[in-house]
Parts: sequence; structure tokens; C-alpha cells
Amino acid sequence: MKNSFLADRMLGTLAKYLRFLDYDTLSADTLEPGNTREDTVLLGIARSDGRILLTRDRELSCRGGECVFLESEDAVGQVRQLVEEGLIDPDLTLRMHRCSVCNHVLRKAKQDEIDGCSYAPKDKAGKKFAWCPVCGRLYWMGSHAANLEEKLKEISPGKGD
Repeated sequence: MKNSFLADRMLGTLAKYLRFLDYDTLSADTLEPGNTREDTVLLGIARSDGRILLTRDRELSCRGGECVFLESEDAVGQVRQLVEEGLIDPDLTLRMHRCSVCNHVLRKAKQDEIDGCSYAPKDKAGKKFAWCPVCGRLYWMGSHAANLEEKLKEISPGKGD
């Protein structure tokens, strides 16, 4: 069974990367900002949902529950730490099964959704498209995904050596 995560506000990029890798990852960015008890709320969500809380806040990581303090400020370094700690699979192949924005499971895009999307690539040949039914975003393996895969090759054992 794959781990599922909850990322604090400092880890927005990491949350997106984990979603691209098909990890169910909630983000504190979806909570109303300014709550002075947000750390307690995050711990409660992680506990009730069986999620691992990922944080750059050392104090929060010591408050109990399943929390991981991430040493690096860089998202690739954070992914590396999660691989090294055995929390995510070292095969860092982008899956594109989850929306990078809302975490919802993507489905195959319909032709009218692709055609109606202003940012869809002009050359659609050979591309597979996915659609987020919640926030209406279109996904495909384009240059952004290729760049991310290249960054992640540094981490995957046997890749990029």
C-alpha cells in the first residue's frame, strides 16, 4: 500500500511533485490562512486520515503523530529524502494520475475537453491527455513533465548514472 501525505504550507512544490508521482497528497494550502491553531489542525487531519505529515517546521515535526521533518528547502532534495527514508518508491516515473492542483484522480480527457482547452498543445499527435473533473485542468506529458523527469533522474537509483 502506498503512503498518503499531508504537506504543510511550505511544501507546495513538493505536494505537486508527489501528485505527479501518483501519491495522494493533501496540502495545507487548501485550509483557510491565518488560523493560529493550524499546526494542531494539520496533526488532526494527518491522524484521522492516516496520512504522513510532511513539514519544514522542526517544532511541528516533534509534536507527535507520523511527521517527517524535511531537511532540504529544495523540492528535489525533499523527494530524495522521502526515497531514502523508504516513504516513496525509488522508481520516480511520472504517472500523471492525480491533479497537481487539487489532488483529485484524473480521467482520460474527452475530445471536446482537449479541443476547448486554450493551453492544449497545437501538435496533439501521439499525446495522451488526462482531465481533472473537479477543477477542469488538462494534462499531458509535455516539456514541463520532461523537465521534471530529468530532475528526478538524479534521485532514482540506476537512472542518470
